[in-house]
Amino acid sequence: MTPTKRPTDNHPSPEPRAWFAGQADDLVLFAHLIDAGSFSGAAERVGIPKSTLSRRLSALENRLGQRLVTRSTRRLALTDFGERMLEHARRLLEEISAVSALAQNEQVQPKGLLRVSMPPDLTHVDLATLLLRFSARYPEVRVALDVSARRVDLLAERFDLVVRIANHLPDDSTLVATQLHDMQIRLYASAAYLNRFGAPVTPSDLMAHNCLPLISSQGETLDWSLKSAFGQWQGVPPSRLSSNSPATQRALAVSGMGIVALPDVLAADCVAQSTLIQVLPEWSLPSVTVWCVTPGRRLLPLRTKVFIKMLRQSMTGKPAV
Repeated sequence: MTPTKRPTDNHPSPEPRAWFAGQADDLVLFAHLIDAGSFSGAAERVGIPKSTLSRRLSALENRLGQRLVTRSTRRLALTDFGERMLEHARRLLEEISAVSALAQNEQVQPKGLLRVSMPPDLTHVDLATLLLRFSARYPEVRVALDVSARRVDLLAERFDLVVRIANHLPDDSTLVATQLHDMQIRLYASAAYLNRFGAPVTPSDLMAHNCLPLISSQGETLDWSLKSAFGQWQGVPPSRLSSNSPATQRALAVSGMGIVALPDVLAADCVAQSTLIQVLPEWSLPSVTVWCVTPGRRLLPLRTKVFIKMLRQSMTGKPAV
């Protein structure tokens, strides 16, 4: 017996692959909208009129049968359904970025805009020379360098790479951290200071000296944890001058204001010029790592890779491999 047609057979569901193709494009626009925070910002980012973006979002919501965002004159707010869909939308956007990055990886000559953020206290890196060398070698890459003490949001601010200094970085599945250099930290003072106050013989002698420690972002003085073959010592050295800038503390030490803990790379020039002398040479503080952080879950463009290699060479003095 031939089955009887139901009324809904006159309006068959779309073929799954065609249905998904239409959804994918608009889901990507949805991800851009949320990342930009407004229809005007997203429209400018993707290069379509704001009215078109709004219409396509409404069409997507109609096809999905639920609202993704609630709109007001001031802001956009994700619905519960929108929050769940955003994860999938961003995954699609990352895959599209990966395809673009793959194409750039195959380029013989790196090109395009490279946005980099670095902290200002990497004073041992000659940024001007680094940029001149990079520009001469890769003339089709435009570098936008942000030198700032603030902790930038790599993804939201669309940086290609960010340099950070930390013992450990928090886990983040959206980012990838690559170790650039491990900085050994030791104690230094000027000859003038040591001639006036004498050199400490043991770590406990530091408590009778004026020291130049760093402070945390909360304004707390960071303690010194020293280690050698003889054992360990930990304490908060007395200080009259503290800051959150290693470069500032180094300048104070050179001026004879006290004993400072510095990464070797920040002290090297001063030691070579005899403006700083190592104190308690058999003792050192825990090393600090310089990291290069890049967006995760996608291939790095060639321009990013070659910049990382050149930056590593500038920091370590070793040829890039």
